[in-house]
Amino acid sequence: MSISTFHSGYAALIGRPNAGKSTLLNRIVGEKIAAVSNKPQTTRHRIQGIYTDEKGQIIFVDTPGVHKPGHLLNRRMMAAVHDALMSVDVVVLMRDASVSTGNGDRFVLDLVKGSRKPAVLVLNKIDKVKNKAEILPLIEFYSKEYDFAEIVPVSALKGDAVANLLSQIVKHLPAGEPIFSEDELTDQPMRSIVAEMVREKILRSTGEEIPYVTAVVTERWDESDPEKLQIYCAVYVERPSQKGIIIGKGGSKLKQIGSEAREDIEKLLGRHVHLQLFVKVVEDWRNKERELDEMGIRE
Repeated sequence: MSISTFHSGYAALIGRPNAGKSTLLNRIVGEKIAAVSNKPQTTRHRIQGIYTDEKGQIIFVDTPGVHKPGHLLNRRMMAAVHDALMSVDVVVLMRDASVSTGNGDRFVLDLVKGSRKPAVLVLNKIDKVKNKAEILPLIEFYSKEYDFAEIVPVSALKGDAVANLLSQIVKHLPAGEPIFSEDELTDQPMRSIVAEMVREKILRSTGEEIPYVTAVVTERWDESDPEKLQIYCAVYVERPSQKGIIIGKGGSKLKQIGSEAREDIEKLLGRHVHLQLFVKVVEDWRNKERELDEMGIRE
């Protein structure tokens, strides 16, 4: 490896909710390390996904979708976005190319401008755009607004042009040795990844209200049985009625969530897992510093 030609550094994934940041991160890393959902504010933690090839190493920081802060939870999530922008080498702005430009897109663009960092614009979800010529006005708009180092249309879901995107990002990282070893995919502890997998299943199987009032924490990780890993996760909600929705009639909903999450966890860990879920009611947890600290959603 020639250090003069090898580049390594940090790249922040930033965009509105549902821009496809976590989908792209999982695609690049090759494992499900970030919760993916069609509901906003899925990502609550800064999740680092690590990509390494012969040319360089990119440490991706997946930030929460940019939104208007409300609860203490939301304010901490937006603080994570600002912190990421200030601490990385390159900013990767992800934009859903299949929808029209709104005030939220302009707000995210202003954040990128304020960072004054080299930036790569990713026009995602091109698989949803039937007439590709419709992307040209979007490219023109963003080109006039900021001097992007690269503009790359991709489909994170299909994997189209993702390899090209990676090669473009690497070029704008500092020259130097790898920061992580080649076989590392993320800096997230396995307990956090498991909790994210459970929360993803909750997001997919419940209605509009539940995703915003739900959090998952891995409270116990027992490897004493060599045949089966024992994992116990607490699902936090704010009201007893929400607990009932997640548990479902006769416990059917919670059983379904656990079964689907266990499949993903076993695939990731390569071993049998006993996953136990239980639901806790903690009123207004999204505004409580202690609860957010315990969940790892810190200032």
